[in-house]
Amino acid sequence: MRKLVAPFALASLLVVGLAGCVIVPGQTTDAQHGGMMNDGDSDSDTSSSFDMNDVMFAQMMIPHHEQAVELATLAEANTTNPKILDLASRIKSAQAPEIEQMKGWLDSAGAGMDMNHSMPMAGIVSEKDMATIRNAMGAEFDGLFLVHMIAHHQGAIDMAKDVVETSTNDEVITLANNIITSQQAEIDEMNALLG
Repeated sequence: MRKLVAPFALASLLVVGLAGCVIVPGQTTDAQHGGMMNDGDSDSDTSSSFDMNDVMFAQMMIPHHEQAVELATLAEANTTNPKILDLASRIKSAQAPEIEQMKGWLDSAGAGMDMNHSMPMAGIVSEKDMATIRNAMGAEFDGLFLVHMIAHHQGAIDMAKDVVETSTNDEVITLANNIITSQQAEIDEMNALLG
């Protein structure tokens, strides 16, 4: 039954357990540990703070995006299909800057990549499947790339939808909504390529 608990449901429990700590870049240590912001806080404070869900989202989405970039990079060597190569190039171009953006959030929040616990990431490709994809060429690679990237994108969309429901940070919400929109469009494109 534990396996059925959604990652962000667990994250919500952690937030409650940690008294809703909010990390605000540029403020003193006392302010950073002052607890959950209340309704009286200014919009500027809300839009620049990263709560525990925002931090966890970045900690999970960075390696998720890194795997997508790795898959897209494999396409450059493993296929000559122009449609796959074009898609892979667009995935890299979109997700590499998003990785850097989210790393910046973690730096601003004084948080690292270590979540101090293990949480499953939706849509992540297993190491066994990654090995199969790495060794595939041509049409075989194309099929594996599309099937796994569709599931991978769906996992990212699910995580992005979860953080949109909990975040009060404008930058986090904007990026999450961009992920939802762009990756759903790519899922539609990949489904069409699979026929």
